[in-house]
Amino acid sequence: MSPTKQGVSTSAAPAPRGAYSQAVVVGDLVVTAGFGPVDPATRQTVGDEIEAQTRQTLDNVRAALEAAGADLQDVVKVTAHLADVDRDWDGFDRAYAEYFDEPRPVRTTAGSSLGGILVEIDVLAVKDCRP
Repeated sequence: MSPTKQGVSTSAAPAPRGAYSQAVVVGDLVVTAGFGPVDPATRQTVGDEIEAQTRQTLDNVRAALEAAGADLQDVVKVTAHLADVDRDWDGFDRAYAEYFDEPRPVRTTAGSSLGGILVEIDVLAVKDCRP
C-alpha cells in the first residue's frame, strides 16, 4: 500500500500566498514550503536585519513542522535563500545555529531575489528522526 499525501495547515505560520500547502506529509516524511520572516498574525515582515528575519523564518518553519507532527530536530535537509549572501552569511549562520542541535541538518544556501525580505527557508524532515 502506498503512503498517502496529506496537506498541513496552521494559523501559527503565515498562510500561503498562492496555490500551495504550508507543508505536506507522506508517511514519516515532512516537506515544508518556503517560509519568510512574516508574522502570521499581522502578515508584516519582522525585523530589518538578517538575525531577526532568520529567527522569525525558523519560528514559522517550526510551526509548520509541529502542525505536521514533527519538530526542528527531525529536520535532515534545509534550503535557505538569502537576498545578499556576502553581506548576510555570518548573521544568518549565527541565528540559524540557535535552532539546530548536532548533528545539524545538511544545508544548501543560495542567493535569490526575494522581493523585499532577506531570507526564505524550506526544510525536509523525517518524523521522530533522532541521533
